[in-house]
Amino acid sequence: MTSNCDGCLYYTYDSVLDEYLCTAYLDEDEFYRLTQRTGPCPYYRPGDDYALVRRQN
Repeated sequence: MTSNCDGCLYYTYDSVLDEYLCTAYLDEDEFYRLTQRTGPCPYYRPGDDYALVRRQN
């Protein structure tokens, strides 16, 4: 997968495993298609903490 997960909303730290994980909710078929892709991740969402606040104003 060629994408920058560092800025993604779904890329979170798991303190039990002591590593970062993708927490996007994918079923088995979606996960398989994602691992076979060579392009950018279709589930990427910018991790902007203020996006919801801007939408409400």
